[in-house]
Amino acid sequence: MERVASAMTKTTLSKLPAALLAGGALALALVLFAVPAAFAQAVLGAPEPWQLNMQPPATPVKDLISQFHDLLLILCIAISVFVAVLLVYVMWRFRASANPVPSKTSHNTLIEVVWTLVPCLILVLIAVPSFKLLYFEDRQVDADMTVKVVGSQWYWTYHYPDFGDFSYDSIMIERADLKPGQRALLDVDNRLVVPVGATVRIQLTANDVLHAFYIPSFGVQRTAVPGKINETWFKVEKPGVYYGQCTELCGIKHAYMPIAVEAMPKEQFDQWVAAAKQKYARLDDSAIKVAAVQQ
Repeated sequence: MERVASAMTKTTLSKLPAALLAGGALALALVLFAVPAAFAQAVLGAPEPWQLNMQPPATPVKDLISQFHDLLLILCIAISVFVAVLLVYVMWRFRASANPVPSKTSHNTLIEVVWTLVPCLILVLIAVPSFKLLYFEDRQVDADMTVKVVGSQWYWTYHYPDFGDFSYDSIMIERADLKPGQRALLDVDNRLVVPVGATVRIQLTANDVLHAFYIPSFGVQRTAVPGKINETWFKVEKPGVYYGQCTELCGIKHAYMPIAVEAMPKEQFDQWVAAAKQKYARLDDSAIKVAAVQQ
């Protein structure tokens, strides 16, 4: 019986590396198939309960960010599975019972060269798309329109200098005032409106403290600094409403400073601009000064 048990043990152990490799490959395949499913569950432009991944991309920048994320995810999973399988194999292959006389090998030139060069090549593989993405995000673009965004405690002000320089404030809707379909802590009274397919330059500053203009589905995040203008850009490819929030700790109501962007076709945007010029019309500075002098 002891001989039979010993033989069965040896047979099982001899198949262990192959089983581990097969199990690792299966786990990797399941994860890779699960990633697209997680993307499919997300709703465009807003976070959803139990969401497992980032929001679907709505701009070219976000699309490149998602592609870079997927590349890193695949690399991380592959490296983790390889290291885990290697560790288990080493623990099995070089266990004390199988090696009563341990090896005294201390160096192996080939292995040392390989484990130095391979990580370097992996870093180069990561660096190339990373630098391309950074330059693409920060490049100066020939914008179709400019929107000046000013952060204040705790709301945003949007200026449209290319369309008569009208402006308006955007303030979060309180829970008690929410209408059916509106999202708590995300919907605002006046959205930032842009046309689909237009390259929009954002000029960003702040009135009081640091704020941050962040829209996940756009891949856009810039800090608004008092006395300084920062720039970013986006090009919305699909009509819809996209939400973001201030991501800089800006005071007691930091969590109540959302951003809502509505992208609409060019014809509808032109109609909105015509109505907005009337809705948000104001006296210019010269009229205010004359009135002040007359008083």
